[in-house]
Amino acid sequence: MQVLVIGGTGTLGRQIAKTAIDAGHKVRCMVRTPRKAAFLQEWGCELTKGDLLEPEDIEYSLEGMDAVIDASTSRADESKSVYQTDWDGKLNLFRSCEKSGVKRVIFLSLLAAEKYRNVPLMDIKYCTERLLVESSLDYTILQGAAFMQGVIGQFAIPILDSQTVWISGGSPAEIAYMNTQDMARFAVAALQRPQTIRGSFPVVGPKAWKPEELIKLCEKYSNKSAKVLRVSPFLIGIAQGLVSFFEASVHVAERLSFAEVTGGGSRLDAPMEETYSVFGLDSEKVTTMENYIQEYYEMILSKLREMEADLDKDAKKKLPF
Repeated sequence: MQVLVIGGTGTLGRQIAKTAIDAGHKVRCMVRTPRKAAFLQEWGCELTKGDLLEPEDIEYSLEGMDAVIDASTSRADESKSVYQTDWDGKLNLFRSCEKSGVKRVIFLSLLAAEKYRNVPLMDIKYCTERLLVESSLDYTILQGAAFMQGVIGQFAIPILDSQTVWISGGSPAEIAYMNTQDMARFAVAALQRPQTIRGSFPVVGPKAWKPEELIKLCEKYSNKSAKVLRVSPFLIGIAQGLVSFFEASVHVAERLSFAEVTGGGSRLDAPMEETYSVFGLDSEKVTTMENYIQEYYEMILSKLREMEADLDKDAKKKLPF
């Protein structure tokens, strides 16, 4: 198929683009800054320059396409509200799909979005799901929880580098993290599975993890002890209130509000038997958190030890092992 990937330079989008190419599809990625997407061209993607806030860009990118996979979301350094960058962008994208006659759409959403309408990103995901349900498009909605890649920045690196790990002092959510490579396989598999059309499916990892369990896992494979600081949800609320006073920091407040999801004691998990069956994928081939963390530390420690041979005595003292 001729597939347009939106969000191809992101953590998930790049995996989707690579997986689609490997599966034999011809992939086009609409990107805002082509020079930052050279790696996509090296993989075999065609690039078009465009912005979801510009309908003409979308319509140009849709020319000749059979399907769209939307993995886009606003970046942390965006100055605009997510309601501008995400919601307005989704409206433009799916209206353009209907106008251009590109009916097949794969949308990456979030699990339990309907329960957190007061959290901007969750509200946008929920509203986008409703938009698709009420459209004439042949959509497939994949509802994820969180990615294993995020665990590296939140836990693995700080523990290795003897930095403080911050976790909620309330009741942190148990989250079924998934590897972005596995999520990409579901997105690409949907293209060839007509039984996924006009359906919504949970797509989560094999186990829901508590922060304390992730910390122990990182300690095990890094051979380092973690420095843990529990932060009161009340303090997060204060921070959210303060930054919302300043227009340029509105997007920061919107992201801080996500703490209600991750620190509310809920369980972001779902049964996956039906999803595996409908998508024709093998649950035994999905990455486990144990293997992911172990492989990460083996790789990073191996590289650090290779560097050690070229360092002087004082520099060696600064190495995180």
